[in-house]
Amino acid sequence: MPAAPAYDAHDVVRSGQTRPVPVVPGAPPGAVPDGWGAASPGGAPHPTHGSTEELSGSRAGRAPHQTASQMPQEPMPSAPEPPAAPQKKSAGRDLGAAIGVGLGLAAVIVASLFVVKAVFVGVIVVAVVVGLWELTSRLKERKDIDAPLVPLAVGGAAIVVAGYARGTDGAWVAMALTALAVLVWRMSRPPDGYLKDVTAGVFAAFYVPFLATFVALLLTADDGAWRVLTFLVLTVVSDTGAYAIGWRFGTHKLAPRISPGKTREGLFGAIGFAMVAGALCMEFLIDGGTWWQGLLLGLAVAVSATLGDLGESMIKRDLGIKDMGTLLPGHGGIMDRLDSLLPTAPVVWLLMVVFVGSG
Repeated sequence: MPAAPAYDAHDVVRSGQTRPVPVVPGAPPGAVPDGWGAASPGGAPHPTHGSTEELSGSRAGRAPHQTASQMPQEPMPSAPEPPAAPQKKSAGRDLGAAIGVGLGLAAVIVASLFVVKAVFVGVIVVAVVVGLWELTSRLKERKDIDAPLVPLAVGGAAIVVAGYARGTDGAWVAMALTALAVLVWRMSRPPDGYLKDVTAGVFAAFYVPFLATFVALLLTADDGAWRVLTFLVLTVVSDTGAYAIGWRFGTHKLAPRISPGKTREGLFGAIGFAMVAGALCMEFLIDGGTWWQGLLLGLAVAVSATLGDLGESMIKRDLGIKDMGTLLPGHGGIMDRLDSLLPTAPVVWLLMVVFVGSG
């Protein structure tokens, strides 16, 4: 009858479970074969006999009296971390809100433009006054420059209306009177900071209402509504082309110290989109216009719109802000939408006069 397996009393663990140890022929009772050992739940082999402990200790490379818990533990190799998921490019704004606000503004502009011209002049005046409020507020908050808003708002509205009613001569006269009003208005306060306040006020009068007056001058022509629409379409198409191409293919920075997001590829996209749109608009919307004039007009608009955007970016960097305001969700403030339009208006007006006349 075969011999039953032998068990050592010390193989009983505290949980009550046992681990059978095979018998090695010729070995003393309780001896553990090479590579075997009963383990406790903590992982340390139970000492059975002195010979067993000495055998296991010699196999593990430790002193005969050293237990497993006293041995230096080698660190387990850590599992490799999964590669980080590639991050998608982001526009940095709420695209849905931006599109919704843009469509709403476009509806207001087009409705006023083709119904009653005077109503559209009122839209320009409102945009100018709000833009002046945003600009002067940021100057006061960030630089402690107190450009007087009251004479700027009144004078700015007068500049736009005078330009529409009396042409460029009326606009220049209203501009001069507005600058004089800024100087006089600021005299009611202490002289400290007078120079910087009036300088900022005259700059604001030129930058916002005077440049915006050229949109009103475009409107005075017989096909004025179509000229204004062409101006707006080309500026928007230029910005869209710059965004689309720059976001997808942009790698070379255009002006990293001023606007890190703008790229040379985006500029080429703006030029290409604007030139195509210009050729179509001049050919089909403007009386006496031709496609090659539209190509030149589109090129000029893309350059002026980009420079205008960089110019306001320079102002915002100096002020340490991202947006001029929060009035338009997804866009920022009114001034954040006028940045490309303001310097482009006189460029379009001048080229229209050169190409097809002022009538």
